[in-house]
Amino acid sequence: MILRAFVLALGQLGDPRFRKVVWVGIGLALALLIGIYALFLGFVETFAPATLDIPFVGPVGGLDTLLSIGSALLMIGLSVVLMVPVATAFTGIFLEDVVQAVEDRHYPGLPPVTRATYLDTLVETANFLGLLLGVNALALIIYPFAGLAAPLVFWGVNGFLLGREYFTLVASRRIGRVAARAMRRNNWGRIWLAGALMAAPLSIPLVNLVVPVLGVATFAHLFQRLQMRR
Repeated sequence: MILRAFVLALGQLGDPRFRKVVWVGIGLALALLIGIYALFLGFVETFAPATLDIPFVGPVGGLDTLLSIGSALLMIGLSVVLMVPVATAFTGIFLEDVVQAVEDRHYPGLPPVTRATYLDTLVETANFLGLLLGVNALALIIYPFAGLAAPLVFWGVNGFLLGREYFTLVASRRIGRVAARAMRRNNWGRIWLAGALMAAPLSIPLVNLVVPVLGVATFAHLFQRLQMRR
């Protein structure tokens, strides 16, 4: 069921609405990475020594290093860590557009839904983002003791959280939050696995730029299939 949902999502990447969200998402993700790195360089220039030696990158000085090759490599590395919260933000901002595109193509007989207000979307996204960052901060304590299993811990923790949030948001559009939570509890294993399969490619630089869109679409298909089995 999960594999079928992902294949259907992948097959719709050529949809103009998907492409629009992908390109906007890539632009926002790159802007976020550049902004965070620029802040980091500003901190180095203000509070650190004249240069700071970063492994695999070399000496980093002021803001003039922002466009260097080493900076590009470091930003790609940062994307491994940052794309989980970035994906969370994309969920709230673009979920409606992606899910509607999926429903229009694959489930055209569904009745229309009332679109959530941007304020409600921002509040929901901010709440979950805070939970995600808090849990990952606690998980940092575990990673050093996990050894080679640290990536599995990362994927498991974030897969649980991403699956929980993505499925709830997608399902709530159709059946309301209370029923969505009940369905999530009844299918928690499948939803966790789908979330983990999404968290894993979020760790791959460049590939992770298109994962948020595919994740939303996959959970839209997963929800519809679970609905059909009820």
